[in-house]
Amino acid sequence: MSRENNDQVDPDVDVVVIGGGAAGLTAAVTLGRARRSTVVIDSGAPRNAPSAGVRMFLTRDGTAPADLTGIGRQEVESYGGRFIDGTAVTAARSGENFAVSVDNGRTVTARRLVVTTGLTDELPNIPGVHELWGRDVHHCPYCHGWELDGRAVGVIGTGPRAVHQALMFRQWVSDLVLFLHTAPCSEEAEQLAARGIRVVIGRVDSLEIVDDHLAGVRMADGRVVARQSVVVAPRMVARSEVLTSLGLQSVPHPMGLGEFIESDAFGLTAVPGVWVAGNVADLSAGVIGAAAAGMVAATAVNADLIAEDTRRAVAMYRKSTHEVPVDALCATGSG
Repeated sequence: MSRENNDQVDPDVDVVVIGGGAAGLTAAVTLGRARRSTVVIDSGAPRNAPSAGVRMFLTRDGTAPADLTGIGRQEVESYGGRFIDGTAVTAARSGENFAVSVDNGRTVTARRLVVTTGLTDELPNIPGVHELWGRDVHHCPYCHGWELDGRAVGVIGTGPRAVHQALMFRQWVSDLVLFLHTAPCSEEAEQLAARGIRVVIGRVDSLEIVDDHLAGVRMADGRVVARQSVVVAPRMVARSEVLTSLGLQSVPHPMGLGEFIESDAFGLTAVPGVWVAGNVADLSAGVIGAAAAGMVAATAVNADLIAEDTRRAVAMYRKSTHEVPVDALCATGSG
């Protein structure tokens, strides 16, 4: 395919979806059912890979993340969608289309882009947290709270929302300790006491791991508080490298959760022709919410392509026929 004149280069596909998680796969299925040619570029490194199962996804509760995406890939392929295993490095305008460069050396062109690259969890720099992340170290009560029932749990405070997080997890956990760590000294001590949440003052040094499981939380002064699970609040940052290459920058989340990519209600960004869906645009979205956002973005993309297809069809029609005045058509139609 010649690329000497970008304006004359036909796109490989209607839409490139960057990211093959719940949002991206749902977008690809929706576009496939709309008879749009679609390619999904996926690096195979989902955020929820360490989790034992996806929660609150109707009919799929407890399904391993890899199994869910495996089913999703089959559904995408059943509607003609194709996959490129790799990481999308950059994206740029190519005439009226977009050219996406992949780390395997391939370049794919498309009329529209849907970016569903998710986010990165920036975890507290405490030895043991990374090693047990997704197993004995958690952050979402709705994703993991049910499984924590009957366990000794600690919340490691790293910011002003530490008390809120502890009060949330108290709904699921009876044996709960709040380690203030680097969180500000709490003004809600009465609330914590009333809910039976013990507070441990001082910095956390590390997590005690025995036989690859959490055994306790070691404080800087040497104390070890026995715990079976801990909760942290990661800083969530949109994976936005491809979007940055298009001129889009992540912005601070209004609730201080991290950084995300702004878009309208349908996922359209400030760059025409580029949509986002899932955690890259909504840091707190669960898997089912991300999937729903992927469908919404895909329907908006298809509507935009229909409008463009219609404009092109009208232009071709006018070239090949004598243009009939609209009022004449209306008069004929009313006949």
